[in-house]
Amino acid sequence: MYNALKGIEDILPPDIYVWQKIESYAKKMFQIYGFQEIRLPIIESTDIFRRSIGENTDIVEKEMYTFPDKAGRSITMRPEGTAPAVRCFIEHKLYELPAPQKFFYTGPMFRYERPQKGRFRQFYQIGAEAFGVPQPSLDTEVIAMLYGFLDGIGLKEVNFEINSIGCEKCRPDYKDALLSLFSDRLEGFCTDCQRRYHTNPLRILDCKVEKCIELRKGAPIVTEYLCDECKTHFHDLLSLLQAMKIPYTLNPNLVRGLDYYTGTTFEVTSEHLGSQKAVAAGGRYDRLVEEFGGPATPAIGFAIGMERLVALIKELSEEKVPSPRVFIATLGKEAEMEGFMIAKDLRSNGIWVEPNYGGASLKSQLRRADRIGAEFAFIIGENELKAGKIQWKNMKNGTQGELEAKGIMDIINSGNKDTV
Repeated sequence: MYNALKGIEDILPPDIYVWQKIESYAKKMFQIYGFQEIRLPIIESTDIFRRSIGENTDIVEKEMYTFPDKAGRSITMRPEGTAPAVRCFIEHKLYELPAPQKFFYTGPMFRYERPQKGRFRQFYQIGAEAFGVPQPSLDTEVIAMLYGFLDGIGLKEVNFEINSIGCEKCRPDYKDALLSLFSDRLEGFCTDCQRRYHTNPLRILDCKVEKCIELRKGAPIVTEYLCDECKTHFHDLLSLLQAMKIPYTLNPNLVRGLDYYTGTTFEVTSEHLGSQKAVAAGGRYDRLVEEFGGPATPAIGFAIGMERLVALIKELSEEKVPSPRVFIATLGKEAEMEGFMIAKDLRSNGIWVEPNYGGASLKSQLRRADRIGAEFAFIIGENELKAGKIQWKNMKNGTQGELEAKGIMDIINSGNKDTV
């Protein structure tokens, strides 16, 4: 027997209907904000992730699915969506179009890490990226869109955590302050944080290991080291969020795990998810386009974790699973043929119909109609064919009767008609 690989799961009904609802609403909401859909490749050159995410990050060092192709080039299955989006933005010279250029995408990402609740080796994201505007008004719009999307799909109990990690002008002073504080405590940190101390000390603030959380107490607050430009940007962003009545919490330890972030960072969390509580996260990456060889282009984006979002919706709300409107029970070959013709007509009107495929008793067919949740059962046998009639039954309330074929739509539309 074959099984799915560890950390990779099939998505089946009824869960798939929650996925479809989320994706459908995301497309509707994002398009209202002017974000256009793009489709990005699953595999990319390994260099784009090394350059953007950071050579010394856990993702690049430990988690990427990387392999040589037949030409000997290093290929990676994408672990996140921003780097491919930036590559696409530059390759197709989208920077020549009026700013901002706003895009969204959906699809699988891949990271080799220990599978656990809310964390998989193949996982799905909805991402959004906006290029070309440095002002905090774009930050606000992106956060407002994410807030409206989560609220619209019924998630009320989420927390928006926000921070600013500064730019290349002010961040060095903050890094020096962290290095100074942590130097005497270094031996007590986990091995990952000891490595981070030398590569990117800000990421120590993001560690979830208990002893590291304790050791970093008293760390300086990043917003106290912001330059005037970053400070003004962050202040204006918070003022706009307050004006739009979007609730948020300041989190000075929110630095995000990817090296390309600058300035604004944010994360959406829920206490209903346990230790892996982040539902969505993002921030500004104002230098990444330029580092990829494009023109200097400010940018901001976020990604939503689909598996965690689906888990939250299932826990916090009752989702109605779609079911057939009509089941057609037939007895005999002629009745079965008539049933398929009726099914064809109903389907042309957008109605989900399940027919009988022959061989089963009427009792067995009606039992199937009940099990699949059909709203109506139409019954056709030898007597019905001779009389030009169809028996019907409302499977939800038990009402039933007889009708001519032309009256089928009247019954379906009424939902509770007793007779015809």
